[in-house]
Order: sequence, then structure tokens, then C-alpha cells
Amino acid sequence: MAALTRLLRSAATSGSTARISLSTLASEPKTGFPAGLAARLAPAPTRKERDERNVQWVFLGCPGVGKGTYASRLSQLLGVPHIATGDLVREELASTGPLSQKLVDIVNQGKLVSDEIIVELLTKRLSKGEEKGESGFILDGFPRTVRQAEILEGVMDIDLVVNLKLREDVLVEKCLGRRICSECGKNFNLARINVEGQNGQPGMYMPPLLPPSGCMTKLITRADDTEEVVKERLRIYNDMSLPVEEFYRRQGRLLEFDLPGGIPESWPKLLQVLSLEEHHEDKQLAAA
Repeated sequence: MAALTRLLRSAATSGSTARISLSTLASEPKTGFPAGLAARLAPAPTRKERDERNVQWVFLGCPGVGKGTYASRLSQLLGVPHIATGDLVREELASTGPLSQKLVDIVNQGKLVSDEIIVELLTKRLSKGEEKGESGFILDGFPRTVRQAEILEGVMDIDLVVNLKLREDVLVEKCLGRRICSECGKNFNLARINVEGQNGQPGMYMPPLLPPSGCMTKLITRADDTEEVVKERLRIYNDMSLPVEEFYRRQGRLLEFDLPGGIPESWPKLLQVLSLEEHHEDKQLAAA
């Protein structure tokens, strides 16, 4: 992890992709790999590497698709940190740091944050994790550009890239329903999505994610969650995401997952695709 932190910083400041041999990272924590995916994704780690590594995964998907929800659940299941660049940006926005005002202008206009700023925030987060003894990770919202993907590829093995997909009309409705509790900081969603199937597309139902009564009167809407800004953010993301998806597809590491509905329907199917049903059941039994 220390090598990743140093080289991310180096790549961000130099404007070029930092490359090192894997032997340089021999002393760093390695990654894990779900056994059921070994036949589909290449190159697969050896049995010894799977036993010794913690997973190092990336979650891709449009803003509002639910990357944070599913990445957070998997991080708890697998015992690795969930690092969301969106959260890093919001934490910086709430601070009085030197990047705060610059980020306010970028976010309110619906633009994507530059590679340099994202890498700087990620470097800071990885440094803190290193101090706490963390290993492995699930990255949420990074990389968003091919350059970011190349920076990450140059310093760390990524085992799997999960690309969550959801139809755009539902994405817009979900984004407009997002709320944050101003006191506890938790995210909720007031949108009740009930789309009828048409033109060959199946119907979809997603219930709202309502807050407890104590948070209901403290809900606020993100400044960038207006219909105009949401649609512009989706347009920008779609323009930039195809090259990143193709980058990982060529490597055989891209797993595309179409969300069939809300969490009750999608979560078990995602675990099945990742061959993690037994892992989930074992953890439930241990907690009983």
C-alpha cells in the first residue's frame, strides 16, 4: 500500500503514468480473487496468492447507479475498506482546505473533478489507511478516465472491475430522490420507482430508502442533484466511461452487471455472479 501511495502521488504530479515491476511490490499486501471467477477473468492469481491476498476491486457505473451501496456491502462482507472518491470529494468540500472552493465550483456545475485532484485525495486516504494497517480495497468512482486507469494499472494489480448498469430514466429519478441527513451524514432516497415494461424492456420496481424518524426533518438535497445537472453529469460520464470500460474489457477483468431492481432483488444476484453466496452464508452463521 505504501508503494501505491508514493507512486500515485508521483504520477499525479508528473502528469505521466508511473510504471514499476510487480517484484517491486513484493512486500506490499496482495489481493484476493473469488474462485468462481477464475475461469472467466485473466490472468488469475495462483492458489497461494488467493490465500494470501485481500481483494483489490474497482466499481464502475454512472452517478446514482448504486456503486456506493453495493461496494459498501461487499467491503463489510470481505473485510476490506470501501474507498469512494465521491465521499473523499464531499469530505474535502466540507473542510476549509485549499481545494475546497475549487471543488465547490466544479461540483455545482456538474463537471467531473480533474485527475490531479482525485489522485491527491486518494493518496491522502490511502496514507491514512496505511497508518491503520489496512490492506486490500474496493475503489468506488476511480478510475473515471483511461489516464487514471493507467496510473492505477502501473502500480497495483486490480483483480476485478464490476460495471453496474441501470437504464438512464431510472438513474435520473434515483438521483433526484437522493437526500442526506445533515446531522448523521447518512444517505437516503425518497424516490419510489415503478417503471412498466415496454419496447422489450422489463419492468422495474425500486422502493424508497427512507430514513428513520429522527433523520426525517434533517434531510437535505445535494446542490448538484438538479435535473439539469444530473443529466449533464450522466452525459459527461457516458462520454468518458466507454474507453475505461474497453480498457478493462481488453484485459478480461470487466464484469458487467445489469441491476434488475432494488437491493432485495439485486444483492443476491450480484453475490451469485461473484460466487460469494457461501461466503455470505458463512458470515451470517458466524454472526448468529
